Amino acid sequence: MLRELRIENLLLIERVEMEFDRGLTVLTGETGAGKTVLAHSLDLLTGGKAKKGIVRPGAEEAWVEGVFDLPEGWKEVPELAEVLDRLPAGAEELVLGRRVSAGGRTSAFIGGRAASAPDLALVTERLLAFFGQHEHRKLTIASAQLGILDAAGGSKLGRISASYGEAWARYRAAVVELERFEASGGGRDPDLLRHELDEIEAAALQEGEEDSLREELDRLKNVDALRQAAGAALEALRGDGLSDGSSGSIASAAREVADRRGVDPELDQLAGRLDSLAVEMDDLGGEFARYLEALQLDPGRLSEVEARLDLISVLELKFGGSVDAVLRHADDCRTELESLEGGAERSESLRRAREEAELAVRELGAELRRAREKAAVALSERVTSELAELAMEGASLEVRLVDEPEPGPAGTERAEFMLAPNRGIDARPLREAASGGELSRVMLALVGPGSAEALPTLVFDEIDAGIGGTTAGVVGERLRAAAEGRQVIAITHLPQVASRADAHFTVSRVPGSDPATADVARLSGDAVVDEIARMMGAEAGDEAATRHARELVASGRSD
Repeated sequence: MLRELRIENLLLIERVEMEFDRGLTVLTGETGAGKTVLAHSLDLLTGGKAKKGIVRPGAEEAWVEGVFDLPEGWKEVPELAEVLDRLPAGAEELVLGRRVSAGGRTSAFIGGRAASAPDLALVTERLLAFFGQHEHRKLTIASAQLGILDAAGGSKLGRISASYGEAWARYRAAVVELERFEASGGGRDPDLLRHELDEIEAAALQEGEEDSLREELDRLKNVDALRQAAGAALEALRGDGLSDGSSGSIASAAREVADRRGVDPELDQLAGRLDSLAVEMDDLGGEFARYLEALQLDPGRLSEVEARLDLISVLELKFGGSVDAVLRHADDCRTELESLEGGAERSESLRRAREEAELAVRELGAELRRAREKAAVALSERVTSELAELAMEGASLEVRLVDEPEPGPAGTERAEFMLAPNRGIDARPLREAASGGELSRVMLALVGPGSAEALPTLVFDEIDAGIGGTTAGVVGERLRAAAEGRQVIAITHLPQVASRADAHFTVSRVPGSDPATADVARLSGDAVVDEIARMMGAEAGDEAATRHARELVASGRSD
């Protein structure tokens, strides 16, 4: 449901905010005051093209923003998922925006983030039905006509349609599962998988092995330099046989102070440190000696390390770029081989599931088709009988069912509403045969309180074009009935229609404004009566007209 509409610099409107609720809302105003601004605003929000000259003179851009209730479950609808990802988590409302520059360029927004006009159309076709002179007429969409037919068919048709939808969902799930199996698992060559796994297992790779091998390779390639450095260090520690090295000097220093221990605590402390240093130096010399003894050039080991690293590089190049990736690939091969052991049986099982689901779709589709055929006859007869009361004497509506090439999520057929505007004229698709006013009146005959869930918000422009008198009263009554349990918004110039509204807005020019400016105000109480009297053609202060207008409002709201 549309909750709020904000308009800036559109046509004669400088800035206005409108709040809506359920029930019948009307917008009235003098000719030329700008009441079509509502139709233009909603046309932009539903993805329509911006008309030339729609930006208010002197303004750089026009802006329209609509706030809608976010229906439950929408984020689970696959075709809406990408668009609704723009909304914050936990959002309960949907804010749509459209900006039009003075040069004619447009931009669209959903939830404050950039979108496209087709994105707006995709979302709003599920939020509101807009009938009138503008391009976006919901009845021109085949799926919408099918929804109207199903709603008119009552609860039995609704149950069959729901059962078909569930069967279709199971069928699509079976198709997707089979395709996924054949693409990712069922289609792999088991011989290739075994070859790759054998190749990796034969290498017996270990985590961290590559780093360890590269360290060893560096050591083997630099063994001479390492021996030279370690030998020089050992010589410095132990000497060259002719003179003591550093360790000998430290030991000699320790002997020099040994005889004087116990005299001065400070000297005793230093002597203790010399003892520790002598032990450490002796131990360090032993470590260097053992390092030199172990550090031997082994050409055979060098070749082994290089060959092992080459093997690891080849495997990494083939299977993922690292030892960890190669090992993961081996695990994947094992998993796929395990799944392929029963691959033929699994494939056959999935094929049977798909065929059974497809059979259920076709059987329920045939049942749904029969129920729709019955509902189509009843709907055609009912609407045709009502068109005469809506100033369409001699017109007839025929609801045809057209087979689709393949079953779809809504059934095995689509609905096409065919209108013959007069007797003796061949029926043509409603989108081709009906004017804006005719389309609105046909729609009014089609909908009823029972179909509110399928069409939560209806907007009518031009519904009262070319009618008056008794017919205007009938249109007003039908609009009020259609608004039971849903939101209906109508742009009208007829007092018989406006008097039945639950909410009444009026558009009027601001006196003396330059450039011309219009304002929108919500009326209540006597202001509604005064506006109804004006719509009846009365001058201000006409008591008889005011009394008649008051009676009309009272009668309209008591129906």
